[in-house]
Amino acid sequence: MKLTLMSREAAMALELQQINNNHTKYNIMATKNATKKASTKKTPASNTKKTPAKKDASKGLEDLFEDGLKDIYWAEKALVKALPKMHKNATDKKLKLAIENHLMETEVHVKRLAECFKALKKKAQAKKCDAMQGLLDEGKSIMEETEAGTVRDAGIIAAAQKIEHYEIATYGTLAAYAKVLKENVCLKNLLATLNEEKKCDKLLSKIADVGLNTKAL
Repeated sequence: MKLTLMSREAAMALELQQINNNHTKYNIMATKNATKKASTKKTPASNTKKTPAKKDASKGLEDLFEDGLKDIYWAEKALVKALPKMHKNATDKKLKLAIENHLMETEVHVKRLAECFKALKKKAQAKKCDAMQGLLDEGKSIMEETEAGTVRDAGIIAAAQKIEHYEIATYGTLAAYAKVLKENVCLKNLLATLNEEKKCDKLLSKIADVGLNTKAL
C-alpha cells in the first residue's frame, strides 16, 4: 500500500516537473521571438532617406554664405515693395511712423547687401526667398481678414514682427559666416543691419504693449 502511495506521489512530482519544464521552455521561446521581432522592426530613422543634393548645391561655407546673401537680398527688395501697403493700412500714428522709418532703413539694407556682393567680387544677385514670400503672404492675409483700425494695426504688428524675427535670425547667421570667412566688409554691414532689425522689433513690441493691443479688445 505504501509502495503504491509513494509511486503516485512520485508520478505527481514527475508530472509537476514536466509542467514546469514546459512552462520554462515556453517563456524562453516567447522571449526569443519578441527579441527577434524587436530587432527586425524598422525604426522611423531607418525609414528616412537622406535628401539628395542638387547639382548646384553649396559645397563649402563660402557657397552657403553667398547663397544666403542672395536669399536675403531678394527678401529685402520684396519688403521694400510690401511696406508701403502696410503703412497705408495702418491707422495708429506711432505704427505708421515706425513703418515709414523702417522702409527707409530697408532701402539702406539693400544697398549694404550690394556692397557685400561687391566685396566678394560677385554680381549682386537675388534668389527668391520662399520664407519671406510666405511671411509677406501671411501679412497680406491678415490685412484682408481684419477690420481697419486697432484690430488691423495689431495684426500688422504681428506680421511685421514675424518678418523681423526671420531677418534677425538670417543676419545673425550670415554675420557668423562672415566672421569665420574673414569677410570684414560684409561683417560690418551685416552687423549694422542686424542692430537696426533688433531695434525695429523692440519698437514694434513697445507700440503694441502701450495700449494698442488693449484697444483691439
